[in-house]
Amino acid sequence: MARLFGAYVIVDWSAAEGKKTGESSVWIGVMKRDVRFRLSYESHNPATRAEAVALLKTIMGDLHKRGDRIFLGFDFNFGFPRGTAAKLGLTDWQSMWDFVVKNVVDKADNTNNRFAVAAKINRLTTDEAFPFWGCPKNAAQKWLSTLKPASYGDFPEFRLTEDAARKLGKHAQAKTVWQMHGAGVVGGQTLLGIPAVRALRDSLPKSKIWPFETGFAALTEADLDGTDTVIAEIYPSLYPGASEHLEVKDAAHVRLTATALAEFDDKGTLGALFGAPKGLSEDEIDIALNEEGWILGV
Repeated sequence: MARLFGAYVIVDWSAAEGKKTGESSVWIGVMKRDVRFRLSYESHNPATRAEAVALLKTIMGDLHKRGDRIFLGFDFNFGFPRGTAAKLGLTDWQSMWDFVVKNVVDKADNTNNRFAVAAKINRLTTDEAFPFWGCPKNAAQKWLSTLKPASYGDFPEFRLTEDAARKLGKHAQAKTVWQMHGAGVVGGQTLLGIPAVRALRDSLPKSKIWPFETGFAALTEADLDGTDTVIAEIYPSLYPGASEHLEVKDAAHVRLTATALAEFDDKGTLGALFGAPKGLSEDEIDIALNEEGWILGV
């Protein structure tokens, strides 16, 4: 069985303020094959998100010049819980991305307005300090609290994919996108990550975002004819393993994820992960495809 991809680029994103490397910064892992199809791996740790986007464009360009089709995975939400778009007067994942890109300011030195954008979404949807919550005390205001709300109102706490992931066990306790501050949170990464993915997507005309642009389908080589990049949401906790000597935890996450996906592809089992998740109703599949997205492998 033919492999779907020649290279696997995995990104552990970060909402860090200021230039930062090491723990809780951006890590990029690149797994690729040589002319004999032997896998080799390299790791990158850019100090800012702007540097990361520029580096990713270079990496992708170099891999495409080799003739590789690329899997590109990011560890943050590509969508928001069902109903969010409608409460903002929007329609689907694309209009939500447009809203985020329009409102987020992320400067070259990593200073950004993610808490202000979360507060704006709260103001426009509920005029209260929810659904987004969590911030440093100096960022707290009427529409954003340091504390978790007593209720999310009409908003689901989790997307369907997080509900499914949380059933897999302790290793997969995905957090809600509504939490903006604290250990292991994904809210800030999502608001700052979507503009980065949009910028990369716009620079890759032959790319597709799974499952929004591909649909749910077990992919084959024929399905990807004319596509040079598949971009998807990943969750490194699905691929546990040991860190190497002195290896930063986030660096280990991207390495282990890239290794696992490459091995699945070698075995001919990677394509099946892009199919429709088991147990979803037609309405739930429609929600995932049009608004919430899905985590590959859940």
